[in-house]
Amino acid sequence: NCIATHECNGIDIIIALILNDINPLGKKRMDLVLELKNNASKLLLAIMESRHDSENAERILYNMRPKELVEVIKKAYMQGEIEVEEPQEGEDGEDEHAASPRNVGHNIYILAHQLARHNKELQAMLKPGGTYGEGDEALEFYAKHTAQIEIVRLDRTMEQIVFPVPNICEFLTNESKLRVYYTTERDEQGSKINDFFLSAEDLFNEMNWQKKLRGTQEATGDANTVPSQPILYWCSRNMSFWSSISFNLAVLMNLLVAFFYPLEGVRGGTLEPHLSALLWMAMLVSLAIVIVFPQPHGIRALIASTILRLIFSVGLEPTLLLLGGFNLCNKIIFLTSFVGNRGTFTRGYLAMVMDVEFLYHLLYLIICSLGVFVHVFFYSLLLFDLVYREETLLNVIKSVTRNGRSILLTAVLALILVYLFSIVGYIFFKDDFILNVDRIPNKTLEHGASMVGEFFSGGVCRKENGENCSTEAVRAATVAIQPSAVVIEDKERSCDSLLMCIVTVLSHGLRSGGGVGDVLRKPSKEEPLFAARVIYDMLFFFMVIIIVLNLIFGVIIDTFADLRSEKQKKEEILKTTCFICGLERDKFDNKTVTFEEHIKVEHNMWHYLFFIVLVKVKDSTEYTGPESYVAEMMRDWFVVLKATSTPTPPYQPLKPPGLFQTSSADHNLDWFPRMRAMSLVSSDADGEQNEIRSLQEKLESTMKLVCNLSGQLTELKEQMTEQRKQKQRIGLLGHPQHMNANPQQPA
Repeated sequence: NCIATHECNGIDIIIALILNDINPLGKKRMDLVLELKNNASKLLLAIMESRHDSENAERILYNMRPKELVEVIKKAYMQGEIEVEEPQEGEDGEDEHAASPRNVGHNIYILAHQLARHNKELQAMLKPGGTYGEGDEALEFYAKHTAQIEIVRLDRTMEQIVFPVPNICEFLTNESKLRVYYTTERDEQGSKINDFFLSAEDLFNEMNWQKKLRGTQEATGDANTVPSQPILYWCSRNMSFWSSISFNLAVLMNLLVAFFYPLEGVRGGTLEPHLSALLWMAMLVSLAIVIVFPQPHGIRALIASTILRLIFSVGLEPTLLLLGGFNLCNKIIFLTSFVGNRGTFTRGYLAMVMDVEFLYHLLYLIICSLGVFVHVFFYSLLLFDLVYREETLLNVIKSVTRNGRSILLTAVLALILVYLFSIVGYIFFKDDFILNVDRIPNKTLEHGASMVGEFFSGGVCRKENGENCSTEAVRAATVAIQPSAVVIEDKERSCDSLLMCIVTVLSHGLRSGGGVGDVLRKPSKEEPLFAARVIYDMLFFFMVIIIVLNLIFGVIIDTFADLRSEKQKKEEILKTTCFICGLERDKFDNKTVTFEEHIKVEHNMWHYLFFIVLVKVKDSTEYTGPESYVAEMMRDWFVVLKATSTPTPPYQPLKPPGLFQTSSADHNLDWFPRMRAMSLVSSDADGEQNEIRSLQEKLESTMKLVCNLSGQLTELKEQMTEQRKQKQRIGLLGHPQHMNANPQQPA
């Protein structure tokens, strides 16, 4: 404020340092000139930061023409391009040299962006493709690498920050963006800030990993460079592509196994000449289509024609082996990319082992290896990847696992009831448990019966010679089964032991629509236990089939409905609610800023991530006022986060993160705006000011009307006074004639 409002020309000198060339110093020591311009632009930004009204901006714009400021920005960018083309000693020289031409031009661009709020001409000139079309490349570059956010100060006032996007943020992958955008959970207050802030550390580790793969490293105190690894970098940048290839290969291999197994009968052979030529033509046409128009359908056609050519050339088994080996290599590349993108190498091997997604992909890799080296039937397990890829199928699994305890307890209740009904059946209805069986007509029948029958009915219903009661039926069935004879249904007692009763009631009772009564002997009404048998069948039907099983089905169906409603609600929130502040779309109706502009410009979630990264990689001595404020708020939070991630000794119980997140730690996230936006505050303030202005205008018009009326009243009083005086004068002039009359004359 002292510099801006002082009578001396200090601010004019600072503006001159930015706009003009400093010669002859610039011819010999350009680094000093850049440092001087850089400090001058930072000083003007600090002056702009000191006050949020337009007084300082108007003072700076008083002696600064917008066109000159834009020309300085373009000139600095062009000078930076020349330096990039020249050979440098280190690849990270631009990061180390803070006063490089592009950095200086970026600071001046941010200054111009701040001044453009108070000058429409400058605002129009900063847009690429505006009135002055030359140098649009510089404006596009700086606009792409400049972001703005809104923060909340300790006094609950909001402030807008414009900052340069760090170069390391270019290495954030789209897969990670989508994962964070769709999987960030809301807290009790309905805000996603807490979970989003916790994921910032993993995203920052991913950026560092991608930058190392590119061949450079962000300047964070380590000046070492990593050798360039372009192949691994390209693989890591295309994780979704490798995942799609793995799934398509799994489907293709299972189709080949399903249609042509056993593989020994499918050998490679020679095709007829016209079929072979047609196949080669299909390969060449699909290859040409892929080269000219690289579309997914063309790639699929090329792969299909190539696989057909391999099958008829070398055989199906070598083709499956080749596809399995390619799928195995592809999954290794994907797993390496996954580990690197998650920053697992920086977090340690314990975090890698505890990561559920990593364990899933590792199991996928093991199954691929088993399919290649053991048996092709293991490829069938790879089809379960569809559940992982599709959220709808994942919800089907969650509908069983989310309320797994309730389903398990209900199943235990069903087992208890089956056990009780089995005891009652064993005591009262043992002779009714006679089932129709179809025996296998071979010589191993007696051996199979001795193995299973001895286990279930050992020691029960034995004859004098030690044979089982059902042995005669077995022998009769064995004798009756001849090559020319008709297979006759055999009957077998299935409740000679309590264990066999339990198995029968559990197996046949739960699978029959009417309960266990559908598979038991149909009793006669003349039997003494006919009424008891009816009650037994009806109780089993109502208690087990209708109540217990429907309870299990109801829990699963209700859970799936809840998951579907949660998914729809989540999608609705993503479409109609701001990720940062939580304001809904209807709050921006009939406002100067639309909801789309708000989430793209004012509260862009990735701009907040970029600002967090800027605070982490920037030298603390170079912080601006808002950056120092946010860095102080973040420092306490990361101390708390480190305390939660530190492994505890074996003898100490692991405390939940909520015990470490005290009120002071929660307060450190208050710099994020919640349910607030500067555009809404300014529009509301403008509305209030408009109302006050209209009231003032009405008051002024009323005052003018009162003044006019009072003036007219004064004039009217003056006129009446003048008329009264004139009448008095007339009366005085006519009075002497009466004085000269004879008093004795009659009137």
